[in-house]
Amino acid sequence: MKDLMRRSGKYLTITGLFVIVLFGQSFTHANNAPAPKVSFTLADSARFNVLYDSLQLDELGLSSQAFHKAVNGFLHLVALGEITNPGVLSIIDFSLPSSQKRLFVLDTYNGKLLFNTLVAHGRNSGQLLATRFSNRRNSFMSSLGFYLTGDTFIGQHGYSMRLEGMEKGVNDHVFSRAIIMHPADYVSEEHIQQWGYLGRSEGCPAIPEEVNRPIIDEIQGGSCLYIYGTGTDKKYKRSSNKKK
Repeated sequence: MKDLMRRSGKYLTITGLFVIVLFGQSFTHANNAPAPKVSFTLADSARFNVLYDSLQLDELGLSSQAFHKAVNGFLHLVALGEITNPGVLSIIDFSLPSSQKRLFVLDTYNGKLLFNTLVAHGRNSGQLLATRFSNRRNSFMSSLGFYLTGDTFIGQHGYSMRLEGMEKGVNDHVFSRAIIMHPADYVSEEHIQQWGYLGRSEGCPAIPEEVNRPIIDEIQGGSCLYIYGTGTDKKYKRSSNKKK
């Protein structure tokens, strides 16, 4: 089932099959109370286009392609029953330089942007921009694609969260590579001011220390994380074609 994610862009479009149904026709109730937590089902996926526009995600730098690919895959994974925590969707847009806030955490039930912050890429993926990606052990590169967030733990970096790669041949080695989300002091505005870019990890999506715990607490336990990078469509298509 998980291999099918690489094909989601082919048979799902943002104007296509899936969307959230929220006991009504909006992301929040008229009295601004949080929408009840409900399941996603077949309906009009144009609602996610509205969310992209209403949250002004384009002005924050999130590319429409990254957003649409994330939504397509997220909804497909929900339909497959792979996502146990569908109330949140996290997107990392590695088409942006590390000096920009390129982690976006969305509340899919209430239509809100919960977090927009800095995130590091692997040290062998590039300096300012992440341009190289790998699924190999000891590559010290970031891996693209769809992830399932796991449990939390206290490790050498402090409060951290395990990740599971959901795409065979693309990111399915991240667990054995110990690719996790964790805090790092090199993910900071101060580091950018001094060097012009963030410090880099061994492939982990490291985030600022001051927002680490609230972000991990929000997205842990079975939510969807999508990592997008440019120049990867051909690789995705080749990988998908091999599985047909």
